[in-house]
Amino acid sequence: MNQDQVKTILLEVEDCSSPFTVVFSGKENKKVNGLYKPDTAEILLHNRNFDSDNQLLYTALHEYAHHLHYIRRGGLQQARPHTQEFWALFHGLVQKAQSKGLYKNIFETEPEFIDLTKTIKENCLLANGEIMLEFGRLLAKASDLCKAHKARFEDYIERVLGLPRATATAAVNAVAIGLDPGMGWDSLRYVAGIHDPEERGKAIEALSSGASPAAVKGILRSAEAGQDPADRLFKEKERIEKTIRNLSERLEEIERKLAEI
Repeated sequence: MNQDQVKTILLEVEDCSSPFTVVFSGKENKKVNGLYKPDTAEILLHNRNFDSDNQLLYTALHEYAHHLHYIRRGGLQQARPHTQEFWALFHGLVQKAQSKGLYKNIFETEPEFIDLTKTIKENCLLANGEIMLEFGRLLAKASDLCKAHKARFEDYIERVLGLPRATATAAVNAVAIGLDPGMGWDSLRYVAGIHDPEERGKAIEALSSGASPAAVKGILRSAEAGQDPADRLFKEKERIEKTIRNLSERLEEIERKLAEI
């Protein structure tokens, strides 16, 4: 597979009107497999790092996701390149490539991975989810007891059990909603915190398809991806200006306090 073929595949996975180039370094690099240069819209791949075209394509999709993310963010570089929005975008590209027969998912084709995944989901994620749902049911009973004795449930959670309130709330909510324990505790906790039923349903659907909670957060925010870059930049400008105003007010308050000392 050469540079032109890689670019053709990337555009087949998802078209992009903003130009970019794919460059093979012709070298092996022990630190990274590839990188994206936003200033020149160049996807650089250290092609001698890979044993197969499939491995190379995975990295190409990763760097292409950086290009698409950069364009959708109005050409602004992010403080953290690997945000939830980025991971949702990248995982979506991998799934598209797989569905079109352009990329082979080793996790779903290699028997060892298939067996190991089944064991982890059944013996760990399911068991973990069932334990946490039982935990939620017991906490609900504790809440009822606190009400009967006019005691503070929060006090019981924090001083007796030594738990964060957020953990207890998520466990109780997960039981009340009736979530599937097979999702595992991390996913249960995330979904239990979503108040909007429609958004919660979308999250459950995405998690069931194999997305992580972090990726789902990016998916649920994907509506922003369709925004005009100028609109996104304007909103970002407003957000930064508000932050500056708040920090300036805080700084003035601190300076007044210092002057009084």
